[in-house]
Amino acid sequence: MDLKLAKTQFSAHVKSLQNQITEQLKIFDPSLELTEDIWERKDFEKNPGGGGITRYFEGELFESAGVNTSEIFGKIDPKFSSQLSGEGEELWAAGVSLIIHPRNPRVPTVHANFRMIQHGSKHWFGGGADLTPFYPHTEDFKHFHGVWKKACAPYNCYEAMKDTCDKYFVNKHRDNEMRGVGGIFFDHLSNELESDFKQVQNMSNHFIDSYFPIVKKRMHENFSKEDEEFMLHRRSRYVEFNLIHDRGTLFGLKTNGRIKSIFVSLPRRCSFHYDYNSKLNSAHKEMNSYYSPQEW
Repeated sequence: MDLKLAKTQFSAHVKSLQNQITEQLKIFDPSLELTEDIWERKDFEKNPGGGGITRYFEGELFESAGVNTSEIFGKIDPKFSSQLSGEGEELWAAGVSLIIHPRNPRVPTVHANFRMIQHGSKHWFGGGADLTPFYPHTEDFKHFHGVWKKACAPYNCYEAMKDTCDKYFVNKHRDNEMRGVGGIFFDHLSNELESDFKQVQNMSNHFIDSYFPIVKKRMHENFSKEDEEFMLHRRSRYVEFNLIHDRGTLFGLKTNGRIKSIFVSLPRRCSFHYDYNSKLNSAHKEMNSYYSPQEW
């Protein structure tokens, strides 16, 4: 497999994933209203630099969701180029990125992305998936991690990718509190083009099985005002991470990405509290204990 073919096939793969996930969202929430934008961008020198497809959803089950693909190319800011793994000022990148914020606090939020990047003569793959629940249904956390264990098994990479995820999706300014219960996360694999391509393609195909069975199980559960308040509180921690620490947000901004598409990851609603405290012996107090590395 040569690099040109890999780039073409990877771009097609992430668009196929986008379509598959879109269909799942529609099946679970027929009320969804879809806003689709096909956009183009300019590179650092104002020349044509690719673009993408943004799909934004609002509905009764899924309060907000974004399932986006992009394929960009061209010149980048030399200062930003020096922070990447390759060389030169030419960049190509393609990927799919999604965020799903359900309305029911018993259904977790989920995030995933899978990407391929070429910077000069170097190329690499990255991505992962992580779960942000608001209610302590630990069997759901075990299901999510179990699917990713299965996806990683042929490559013997689950433990390393889980550890990377546990350490990355963290609000360091809040005493290293995780934004959720983790999953997998990776950036760079073996640097063998064909094997890396097949690995990321195979792993990314497990996303639907990792998440939507949880949605099916929890979507009709009743919830209380306290459940919703806790969810809105935890969403504020999600916002803090995305605006302060997330490298994907920075990558989008530094490569002249589309602002609407970059910030589609933020929830429609959240609540910031000066000093939020869950009630003793409550489900929310228990849930707080899981926002740290666990063995699932």
